[in-house]
Amino acid sequence: MPEPTDEAREAARTRAQSQPRDGNNRFVRTPERARRDARAAELRGQGKTFRQIADELYNGNRPEAYRGVQHAFADIAREPVESLAKSLLAQLEELTLAALEILERDHLAYSHGEVVIGPDGTPVLDDGPKLAAIREARQLNESIRKLTGTDAEKKINVSGGVRYEIVGVDPEALK
Repeated sequence: MPEPTDEAREAARTRAQSQPRDGNNRFVRTPERARRDARAAELRGQGKTFRQIADELYNGNRPEAYRGVQHAFADIAREPVESLAKSLLAQLEELTLAALEILERDHLAYSHGEVVIGPDGTPVLDDGPKLAAIREARQLNESIRKLTGTDAEKKINVSGGVRYEIVGVDPEALK
């Protein structure tokens, strides 16, 4: 394969520098790029080859045409998934609010259908519903964190050593 010329290297460097990047210096797809990728997928669906797509949309760059079609397929799946995630998040938030409302209320203790009255003549409060609401709110918050991806990465620390034992050999003979 021939060595790229200095002009080709400079053109590639200029192209890379002109593409927007996020805070982690990763490339960000622009709306223009997403439209071009969608057009590439449309052309591929019409039976065009990657060479033809590359010539029309990507300055002859076949790998870029292939990646464009792949990005378009990913975009198609992403929209319904994001919509579902928003819907699930709204449901989880409603359930969390309901659990917090239960947590804020006082609940009377009952025994055999009657309100339990304490020695001082006042009704006894039942902490069971509040504790259940706390558990539910905690589980709902965990589900929200998983859905939104805000859970911290789990790190597993493994400690301890490895012990090798040679069977059938006298350890004293090894000294």
